Amino acid sequence: MPRDDRGTDERRLTRQAAARLDIPRELRRTIVRRRAYDADAFGRLSERIARFLGTGQFLVYMTGTIIFWVSWNIFAPEHLRWDTYPFIFLTLALSLQASYAAPLILLAQNRQEARDRVQYERDRDVDARARADMEFLAREMAALRMSVGEVATRDFLRSELRSLLADLELKDREDDRV
Repeated sequence: MPRDDRGTDERRLTRQAAARLDIPRELRRTIVRRRAYDADAFGRLSERIARFLGTGQFLVYMTGTIIFWVSWNIFAPEHLRWDTYPFIFLTLALSLQASYAAPLILLAQNRQEARDRVQYERDRDVDARARADMEFLAREMAALRMSVGEVATRDFLRSELRSLLADLELKDREDDRV
């Protein structure tokens, strides 16, 4: 019987994790190792292809290829032509290219839409936090204005001190007379 070197707590945590569906199980050891692959590799490749298909460079390459194809199959010696006038093979090649380009472009758009959705949610969260911060600061500013309204200002204190000084001087004069 194999000996389990893990502690009791670790075994208990492993059993609890195995019961949960959101935590992946530990991989079993196999004799033949499976090849690890990147699930997003095809998506990234499709984005690169879709990005290239939308460039002027692709249009120039495609136009040059078609002009060469048609020119060669019209003006080349008869025995070197591979696609005669109705250009059936060219039509087939262009149809095949279009049939692969459309799903690749759609896949790239779906991935971009998912990224945009995540960015939109992130922006919405940042906006909500900024709005909450602005509301908090507005409340704080209102509280400060109210408290400043109750605080004596420098001009008020000077006028009060001047009136007190005037009263004291008046009292001193009255005391000197008596």
